[in-house]
Order: sequence, then C-alpha cells, then structure tokens
Amino acid sequence: MFLSPNEEEKLFIAVAADIARKRRARGLKLNYPEAVAVITDALLEAARDGKSVAECMALGQQVLTAEDVLPEVPELLEMVQVEATFNDGTKLVSCHNPIRPLKAWTPELPQGGIL
Repeated sequence: MFLSPNEEEKLFIAVAADIARKRRARGLKLNYPEAVAVITDALLEAARDGKSVAECMALGQQVLTAEDVLPEVPELLEMVQVEATFNDGTKLVSCHNPIRPLKAWTPELPQGGIL
C-alpha cells in the first residue's frame, strides 16, 4: 500500500491522538504534543465528516479543557492549524486558543446579596 506524505502524516496524527485519548481515559493530563494531536485529529475528522471550516474552528475549541492538560499547556498552545480535506478541496483550518480555561469561580450570593 502506498501512502502519500500527507496521508502518512494524517495516519501519524490519528495514532498519536488515539494514544493520548487512552492516557486521558486513564486519568493522565495531556502534554503539549498529545493535546495538539487530539485537537488536530478532531479537526481532520470533522472535515472528513462534511463539516464546514467554521464548524471545524468552533469544534477545535470544544475538544479539551484546561482540566485535561498539564498546567502550562493552555498558555503554550495558542493556535492549532491543519490543512484538512473538505468535500470541495483542501483548506487551512486555524483554531485560536483551542483549550478552554477552567470555569472562573464566582461566589454564590443570596438574591439581593452584595458582592
């Protein structure tokens, strides 16, 4: 079987993402390369499923949260870019700040309470 360099790269990403998902399922926090692999794989698969570029960009920000990764990863991972194959050709998908921060703590106040 012959795979083009692009197909080899996609296969490598899929394998790396699969390993990272297994580690996350075991309770491990993902490092930078693992987080990139999981997000990139999600973007490639969404494009393959027929999603639009905009839908892929939005999806990229829903894959991981700060709870899923090591503490320094959200600051390091400012953007993920991947050339994904869509129904109408290959397009660059850019996902800015793909790792959602932890929910900010807001105190519960009784109705009419003062903060």
